[in-house]
Amino acid sequence: MRTLTSVLLTLLVGMSAIALAGESAAQTGGAAAPSKPGTRLITLGTRSGPLPTVGRAQSSNLLIVNGAAYLVDAGEGVRRRLVRAGIAIRDLDTMFITHPHSDHTGGLGGLLAAEYDYNRTKPVTIYGPPGTQATVNGLVQYLTVSSEIRISDGTRTVPVAKVFFGRDVGTGVIFQDANVKVTAVENSHFNFPPGTPAYGKYKSYSYRFDTADRAVVFSGDTGASAALTELAKGADLLVTEVNSVDEAKALRIKNGQWQRMSTSEQESYVRHMIDEHLTPEQIGTMAAQAGVKTVLLTHLPNSADPKDDYKRYSDAVSKSFSGKVLVAKDLMEF
Repeated sequence: MRTLTSVLLTLLVGMSAIALAGESAAQTGGAAAPSKPGTRLITLGTRSGPLPTVGRAQSSNLLIVNGAAYLVDAGEGVRRRLVRAGIAIRDLDTMFITHPHSDHTGGLGGLLAAEYDYNRTKPVTIYGPPGTQATVNGLVQYLTVSSEIRISDGTRTVPVAKVFFGRDVGTGVIFQDANVKVTAVENSHFNFPPGTPAYGKYKSYSYRFDTADRAVVFSGDTGASAALTELAKGADLLVTEVNSVDEAKALRIKNGQWQRMSTSEQESYVRHMIDEHLTPEQIGTMAAQAGVKTVLLTHLPNSADPKDDYKRYSDAVSKSFSGKVLVAKDLMEF
């Protein structure tokens, strides 16, 4: 019979091996997930808004098609979520940005730095609406300092500017390879008054990914949009933002943010939330009109509910949509 000491020793050895394996995976950018045929979605970050919260990373999704990974948005926390999901960061070839708001791009600089630090030399392309190339160029400029230091100390040979490339694209089919066809439409998230710095300069996109076995649509941030409804027709999965202007305002009043805004800023904020984001009721109508099979609610606002329960949103969607409605959490797979 084995003694208690020998049993404990065996357990400790096993735990050490697991810890070392995890450390090794982190050091190599995450162990590459086994290649599986078909299409998988991993929700990396599911929180909306530019301010960080506990428990959820900001907006980011990963579509894996026949083992190839495609990143959609890169909110703060994306690197850690990729490692937790077992994805090899250095193997990310292609990324898509829905729009240049900080909760969708705030983790991009750190992600590119990690790819470079994992000795990435093959080019990486980040596609998105106008503003994407400028964003990536700015990050490359920031990373060039570290890149020049690494090249000078002999630990790197390829300049960071030869690895990462941002590409502004229009609408229609913007990308296609052996696994996926990506189609973009302009949605209604940006409505800038004439004369403002962003007027006519920046756009916000929704994307449809068609693969051999599934059609997955990402709304990005948007208000009601006929273009998005058309894009989502017959989709297997609609990954959509969701919002409540009343809850958003109440939370800002509670934390004092509302009181620090001027009257015009308050009015603009309410208009933005009403016109440029989706309520559960609008999502239900859109999903029904588009005939999608499943709705996945993400980009979730910070909730005063300690249980982080958004069933009220899925129930509201289901009032006009008879399909399946799911609420995302970080690192769920669909």
